[in-house]
Amino acid sequence: LIMIDCYRSFSNAYKSIINILIFINKEKQLKVQKSFFKINENSEFSPKYKWDLNSDKIIIDEDRTLQVAECSQIIQKQSNLNGYIINIKHVGKYFSALGEKISPTDIEEGNRVGVDRNKYQIQMVLPSKIDPQVTSMTIEEKPDITYNDIGGCKEQILSIREIVEYPLLYPRRFSLLGIDPPKGVMMYGPPGTGKTLVARAVANRTDACFIRVICSELVQKYIGEGARLVRELFQLSKRKNACIIFFDELDAIGGTRFDDGAGGDNEVQRTMLEIVNQLDGFDVRGNVKVLMATNRPDTIDPALMRPGRLDRKIEFGLPDFEGRIKILKIHSKKMKYDYGLRFELLARLCPNSTGADIRSVCIEAGMFAIRKNQDYVSEKDFLDAINKVIKGYAKFNATPKYLNYN
Repeated sequence: LIMIDCYRSFSNAYKSIINILIFINKEKQLKVQKSFFKINENSEFSPKYKWDLNSDKIIIDEDRTLQVAECSQIIQKQSNLNGYIINIKHVGKYFSALGEKISPTDIEEGNRVGVDRNKYQIQMVLPSKIDPQVTSMTIEEKPDITYNDIGGCKEQILSIREIVEYPLLYPRRFSLLGIDPPKGVMMYGPPGTGKTLVARAVANRTDACFIRVICSELVQKYIGEGARLVRELFQLSKRKNACIIFFDELDAIGGTRFDDGAGGDNEVQRTMLEIVNQLDGFDVRGNVKVLMATNRPDTIDPALMRPGRLDRKIEFGLPDFEGRIKILKIHSKKMKYDYGLRFELLARLCPNSTGADIRSVCIEAGMFAIRKNQDYVSEKDFLDAINKVIKGYAKFNATPKYLNYN
């Protein structure tokens, strides 16, 4: 009897421990469920009770992986059905038909298409492939430069607006007169005279996509790579509503052709010829305008400079006295300077100076004020900056015509 009583007491104690563990386990499960519920609420996935795995499996089976091909030729038949010659890279050419989900009007010769791996039927039209290096040249943000931020280039700005801005904003005027607007513009002059600023201001005014191409980036190691980048660059520009392509430092690839016997510059010349072909190939009344800038106009190939490709050549020279005053006021408008600052005196002390030189003068004047622990920039700081930047630096510009020592 004593043993039976001991067994009963032990079993009752064991049951109570089990009940406590079960209760703790249920509390833990509730906490886990609540935490999962919060995660599902904050996530983009639908809750588990809305899942339909069977229908998802059917959709996955129907949408099989496609293979990328190129529609090289469309064969017209007497019936409504057309035949298509597709070219699959590293595989071969095949005669194909359209799938059920695509219309004959959706496909053209040269399009990239997706074909199934069994019957090679065309299932969808793919967008043309653009190299990421070309896409990175596009400046997504709207340029913040306006015409009021540029000084000493009044006539040049007017010439640029007539060629680039008016055809984009007022195309009807050209249609009524029956004339074609110029295709491209060549801007030349010493460095720092505002060529790039004017191009960015035009893009700001027209709300156009601005593509800046540093021509040295088009010089590639392998044959044909530079020409391919140029083709894809113009393909990308034609997709935009309005686009301005700005080729900066054109002398890197646009030099006069010559044969040195070694063939080292052949690839550069091919890239330049591709630009020439693209300029001949697009519509003059389209929404693509081409601007080019160089410091060495004497080295540019005549084939690129002839009318019909680059119709207008605009020279950006050194600013005159009034232009230097305006540039000084533009770069000092955000500065806290001494009342009664004589801009005319400062402009007279900066002869044969570019806009970049005058901007450097304003920056150095601010640095002199910081060095003296002043709250404003005095006229003496500007005079010291002129002595340092203009008088102290022996400079010369890239173009031989503008070899000026100060």
